[in-house]
Amino acid sequence: MGLDVEPPEPPELETETDIEQYDDVEVSGSNDAHRNDLDAFLREGAWEEAFAEWAASSDLDESEWEIATDLGLIERFDFFWDDFADRVGYHAPGIPEDWKERDLHPDLDSWSTVSAINAELTELGRIVSDRLKADYVDWDADYEAPDDLPDF
Repeated sequence: MGLDVEPPEPPELETETDIEQYDDVEVSGSNDAHRNDLDAFLREGAWEEAFAEWAASSDLDESEWEIATDLGLIERFDFFWDDFADRVGYHAPGIPEDWKERDLHPDLDSWSTVSAINAELTELGRIVSDRLKADYVDWDADYEAPDDLPDF
């Protein structure tokens, strides 16, 4: 299907953000999340490249995209280095379960719309994360496994 919209500005990564606050993220190892480096990579082109890849296959329509941008969800993405897994981790923002009670947006009227937006934002986060790791990250994981791990 595809989504024909201009890429928004990349999210600004906050160096003070505690990764442990996210319910959907589990990180072990170093606390050095390399956010300054990742933020620079996003601005150097990783965000725009990944966004174009995502938009080309996105199932969102323009009205759903407008809801996501109106709610400021794009600005709430977070990307960080997960040393233990040797990957760029991410937290994708989403519309909360109590969206109806909170009357978040006048055009938000169904669970299927909420689900579609949340799923597509998660996919965008994955694509950005993969792009950062594949084409921009130039450091290796510092984590070394303990010597007493069993052989399988």
